[in-house]
Amino acid sequence: MKPFTRLRSLFRFGLTACALIAAVLGATALWRHYMISPWTRDGRVRVETVTVAPEVSGRLIALKVKDNQTVRKGDVLFVVDSNNYRIARDQAQAALDGQGHAQRIARIKADSRARLSELAVSREDRESYESAANVATSAMEAARAQLERARIDFERTVVRAPVNGYIVNLRLREGDYVSVGQPALAVLDSDSFWVAGYFEETQLAGVHPGDSARFTLMGYPEQVLTGRVDSISRGIADQNAAGSMAELSNVNPVFTWVRLAQRIPVRIAIDSVPPEITLAAGMTATVAIGKPSTFADDMDFAIRFWARKL
Repeated sequence: MKPFTRLRSLFRFGLTACALIAAVLGATALWRHYMISPWTRDGRVRVETVTVAPEVSGRLIALKVKDNQTVRKGDVLFVVDSNNYRIARDQAQAALDGQGHAQRIARIKADSRARLSELAVSREDRESYESAANVATSAMEAARAQLERARIDFERTVVRAPVNGYIVNLRLREGDYVSVGQPALAVLDSDSFWVAGYFEETQLAGVHPGDSARFTLMGYPEQVLTGRVDSISRGIADQNAAGSMAELSNVNPVFTWVRLAQRIPVRIAIDSVPPEITLAAGMTATVAIGKPSTFADDMDFAIRFWARKL
């Protein structure tokens, strides 16, 4: 019975040792998969927003779009009352015509004086008429510039979409008064969507511009989208550097036994989006960089890791 008991004890010891080794290797593989591999569930879909502000002031007489509408570059968004600008254009045209007549008369007088001999007209008179003709020419050029400005203002009463995209959060209504430079509406640039992945700083060593990326959206968990690392942010806000009323640093208390890794934004360019996915800025995404690791890869890493340690 003793040999059998000894064999059973050795079997139990070997089984326990194998279980312990498997647990260590499995824990190391999971640690590598979740802690070292660059991935994060803290991702957001981002987009460029173009703020549209009129370049002329006036009452809005026609609104050509509605909230969440798709627009193409050059589509009319809204129209500002153009009566005052049409009148200003006509006045500038009339002023230019008047200056043109005055310039021609002044030039004729100057040329006629220039053809006379010095016995008929003095040198000072010639120069005086020539200067008057030059002044009339300058006034005509100024009037032409005023007419061009009036024409541009008249054309600016029709405001068009600067990019392809979507109208969002529309609060503009016909009858509103819009002012120069004051935001009237916003257009999301449909060609500028990207994903911002906020990776812990401990993972940045495995992230490089040009690396392949894949991500899933919370609303479409079955769809795996692909992209490329476009860039890595070079700075985030430092709470310890925030100035107080006396312009002194407001240093937050630091728990010496806990060191939290900061999260750095990584910009991911999206390759393509299937038509069945409605992409919207602010969506939550899970982002991973590089090739997807398999169980075999993680276990191989665990074995090599402990082989080096032992």
